[in-house]
Amino acid sequence: MVAMALMTTAPAARAFNVPIRRLVSSTSSFVRYNKAQRPAFSSSLEKNSFLAMSTVTSTDKSSSAPVLIDSKYDIENKSMGIVGKYEPQLFEEKIYKWWEDAGCFLPDAKQSKEESSSQGREPYVLPMPPPNVTGRLHMGHAIFVALQDVLARFHRMRGRPVLWLPGTDHAGIATQLQVEKALMAEGKTREEVGREEFLKRVWEYKEEQGGAITSQLRSLGASADWSRERFTMDEDNCESVTEAFVRFHEKGLVYRGEYMVNWAPRLKTAVSDLEVEYSEEEGKLYFFKYMVQDSDEFLPVATTRPETIMGDTAVCVNPNDERYKHLVGKKVVVPMSGGRTIPVIADEYVDMEFGTGALKITPGHDPNDYAIGKKFDLPIINIMNKDGSLNQNAGDYNGLDRFVAREKLWKDMEEKGLVIKVDPHVQRVPRSQRGGEIIEPLVSSQWFVKADGMANKALKAVENGDIKIVPERFNKIWYNWLEDIRDWCVSRQLWWGHRIPVWYVGESGDSEYIVARNEADARKKAIENGHPEDVVLRQEEDVLDTWFSSGLWPFATVGWPKNEHDPDSDFARFYPGTCLETGYDILFFWVARMAMMGIELTGKAPFSVVYLHGLVRAADGSKMSKTKGNVVDPLETVAEYGADSLRYSLVTGVTPGQDIPLNMEKIAANKQFANKLWNCCKFVTDNALKGVDDDEMKALSVDGTITKEEFDTLPLPEKYIISKCHLLVSEVTKEIENYQLGAAGMKIYEFLWDQYADWYIEISKTRLYEGNGGTQEEAKIARRVLVYILDTSLRLLHPYMPFVTEQLWHHLPRVEPSKYRASNALMLADWPQMDDNKELLIDIKAVSAFECFQALTRSIRNVRAEYNVEQGKKISARILAKQPLKDMIEKEIKSLVLLAKLDPEQVVVIEADSDEANQLVGVESIKLVVQDGVEAYLPLAGLIDPEKERKRLEKQASKLSNDIDKLRARLTSKGFVEKAPEALVEKAKMELKELED
Repeated sequence: MVAMALMTTAPAARAFNVPIRRLVSSTSSFVRYNKAQRPAFSSSLEKNSFLAMSTVTSTDKSSSAPVLIDSKYDIENKSMGIVGKYEPQLFEEKIYKWWEDAGCFLPDAKQSKEESSSQGREPYVLPMPPPNVTGRLHMGHAIFVALQDVLARFHRMRGRPVLWLPGTDHAGIATQLQVEKALMAEGKTREEVGREEFLKRVWEYKEEQGGAITSQLRSLGASADWSRERFTMDEDNCESVTEAFVRFHEKGLVYRGEYMVNWAPRLKTAVSDLEVEYSEEEGKLYFFKYMVQDSDEFLPVATTRPETIMGDTAVCVNPNDERYKHLVGKKVVVPMSGGRTIPVIADEYVDMEFGTGALKITPGHDPNDYAIGKKFDLPIINIMNKDGSLNQNAGDYNGLDRFVAREKLWKDMEEKGLVIKVDPHVQRVPRSQRGGEIIEPLVSSQWFVKADGMANKALKAVENGDIKIVPERFNKIWYNWLEDIRDWCVSRQLWWGHRIPVWYVGESGDSEYIVARNEADARKKAIENGHPEDVVLRQEEDVLDTWFSSGLWPFATVGWPKNEHDPDSDFARFYPGTCLETGYDILFFWVARMAMMGIELTGKAPFSVVYLHGLVRAADGSKMSKTKGNVVDPLETVAEYGADSLRYSLVTGVTPGQDIPLNMEKIAANKQFANKLWNCCKFVTDNALKGVDDDEMKALSVDGTITKEEFDTLPLPEKYIISKCHLLVSEVTKEIENYQLGAAGMKIYEFLWDQYADWYIEISKTRLYEGNGGTQEEAKIARRVLVYILDTSLRLLHPYMPFVTEQLWHHLPRVEPSKYRASNALMLADWPQMDDNKELLIDIKAVSAFECFQALTRSIRNVRAEYNVEQGKKISARILAKQPLKDMIEKEIKSLVLLAKLDPEQVVVIEADSDEANQLVGVESIKLVVQDGVEAYLPLAGLIDPEKERKRLEKQASKLSNDIDKLRARLTSKGFVEKAPEALVEKAKMELKELED
């Protein structure tokens, strides 16, 4: 028996993509809990739950039905019961391990692939934005997990095969930066250790630090298919990246050229425009003289970067500027250059009002100057080395750091009398998003991908509806960026990343190169081009931009290009994806590039919906910052409040695309909500279901919606709560389908707290307990409805708060799962509305009638509060109502007695407009008009103690008299009237008038 169980483990791992190491413990559980060793059960419910709740370990080769074994988690959960208060740290980790070990996150965990196909349920595919492999969890990760997991769990429960595909990004710049810092601590550089040794260290760093982020994502409940976890530098992904570059080249979209790029000197690499952040910083505006050649006249010029003077190739003025018209066409001498001269040119680009109205042109170190240089065919002088120091073109400043050179050059110019002044100046400083260093515009040879054609296709995909952006207001931003896109600089002067698949021919030079899939392919092409077999081939040193590989994520991770023509592959089944959920801040970094690359390489948009969430901010709306001390750590938050409370706080009360202010009070309140749910379930299991026999317990299991025959026989409160629950199901389903996740989540909260807990559970007590007038038949109906509503509510809430709902659901009566289901887990249970075309039962008349009952109850409660009626005191009431409301109230009189704390012997319901009703007019009572046709009269004698009320009124009258006397005395005082501000006097007069009235 043991041998047989162990032999089935390996096929199971292949069938379900579950690591074999995880299955060993599950198989051991099977061996340990054989028939003789199973624990004793107090009821058939416990026994059925024990048998139904199980872990997948193997698959019968003759069918795709999983073989189920007993789950230690469920045994422990059931045996403990629902005790104490909600303490998520006691069960969240256990539940997640069980989910993952059972294979609940696999696309076909709920039902077989064949069953899904026969029902027309298409896969729902969510490509997870890959976090940095060496990163640590922050609120940006927490929000995407919370939102994406809602979508994954919702669609999974609705029967769609869900693939939420996780993975990590190699994060070229960020990861290399960390390893370079470690080398610096050793007094070394990457150049000194060499590329091979450096990459070895990076992989070691990745192995040491990597993996923590995926473990942390699990702690938030991410139901991603970890068996398919990918890394952008794994072998298949590397092949995908190479293939994409080669195909782009074959399409004529790849080229090499010299252009202005954003250069990060410390990292010694180019970065994209999107990776440059601008900050307003205090700086200086330097005014100096550009001496006219062979003249004492000069042009006054201003600059924020004096060191770039050595790269100037012209001075530009506005052709309409009368001050400088006579100098256009003349030559001026570059300061400290040894006499080098440059022309004065004219262009309307120059702002006559800024600075001096004369602009130095440095085409090699300023993007705007670069454009003017191209227009006037000016030479480009590069004065800077890759590390930010000045080169030989800077003359005497060769070898100096750019900022050191600035100070020395300015000092030398002062000595030569070329300085006019220096003014403080706030300027926009470009900084590297990763390293934080100041970016240097630099002309450099780089690899580029032509973007305009691909951008146009991505733009049209949104225009024609192939891609829908949520919220729609981001469409305009999408169009604006893609219409004004520049060619994409894809080369990075890094060593960590996908090395560009280009080989240069010969021992030196870069004039001839070959783009190929590998060196063997490159050599073959070189020979075809007439080179000898032993020709020297040198691979390009640069790597590709990290966003290049990330742009392939939706299709490279499911088998492109290997399986692009295989109709039975993951690529055929799971591409295109369904929804790309991410932050609006990387709409262009990542989303647009995925759309461009996906359409160009596969012919299809990589996803049909782009859902954009906002940024998580501090409670006051400001950006979270370690400097400000307002950072909320998600791991600490989960440890204190539980993952569910954090998730629910992030998702509810917000709308797509809006920033999310997060405060601990909200998280604490949502923990209280989870505790309320805990107590509701405890009431149902420990009170309503106590002593129920096996047959009824089995009948209470929720297997679909309640039938019309049963619904029509129910009393009013039961019809009401089921109708409200069904309305909720319909609304929540529609809103999640339409990506209104926050609104849907709040409605579940409001229903559970305001309707189920505050109203129906209280009313059920009049059915369950004989002391409150309940009968056996009423108790049976109440149990049915309590379980039905709670079960339905747990299913609705599960995508938002998966842990607590899973934990509680196991304590309710449950049907056994289908043979194809991985386990009898709530996360794999049916959604309350599986078929959109099948309307749920709703009785609008019952809802209206019960809302009248609620209004009556609230009115009486409000009077009790207003008159400070003691908590335990029961009062009398006379209810006047027209038919059919009179009959409704009479049938629920015991509920009204309980909820409004009325004396059952002193409550009567009278037909409105009857003689008896007319006699109530003269009785000293408080009249409550509830609605048209319903009134209540509460005799004052029952509300107040006459002696206490007399003393209260006397005390109130005495205080009023004293207040009047004080105000009169003040207003008759000349000192007050003549000296006090007029407004204060008028205020006193008004107060006196109000008191006297």
